[in-house]
Amino acid sequence: MDEGCRPPVISTGRETRIKIPPVRIRKLLAIAVFCLFAVCAAPAAKRRQQEIAHERPPFSEDDGLSIIAAALNLGGSRTATLDCSHLVHAIYERAGFVYPYARSSDLYSGIEAFQRVNVPQPGDLIVWHGHVGIVVNPAKHAFFSSLRSGLGVDDYQAPAWQKRGRARFYRYLAIRPAQNASTASSYFLRAGQKH
Repeated sequence: MDEGCRPPVISTGRETRIKIPPVRIRKLLAIAVFCLFAVCAAPAAKRRQQEIAHERPPFSEDDGLSIIAAALNLGGSRTATLDCSHLVHAIYERAGFVYPYARSSDLYSGIEAFQRVNVPQPGDLIVWHGHVGIVVNPAKHAFFSSLRSGLGVDDYQAPAWQKRGRARFYRYLAIRPAQNASTASSYFLRAGQKH
């Protein structure tokens, strides 16, 4: 072994010390600082990723109830002509929770404005392949949507809905409702007109 690679040993009788050259001390310190930084930075990076994911927190139950109120206060024949995804979009917009229109199949796959949840609350979306509605009362499995009989509330545990496959629940991600939800009324007017 090369003498330059082996640290000199200093013996003082009672104890033996290894004398490390200053260049090696700096390298060891640099490695130690790097390792310490890496250990400390990993949780910070993970926390930052979690913060980014939660910058748009899911809406509260009160927000969900405002969605339900908007749905139940629709009325009019114009809304009855909307398909399920347009209806849900218009209800959310009317309540001030705006998102880009998405078909039920896109909603089922997941879109940026919604977070998939396992336990629904009032106002969440319930989505199957080809159909979407708004959860009204999760305890009673009730949801609001455009049904064959018109707008109404149905049980999402009913056999007809179970045949569609497993439903997914999505919660809107927002900080606050939109300040100006007046575009919803013009949407309802346009939706009922033939082009």
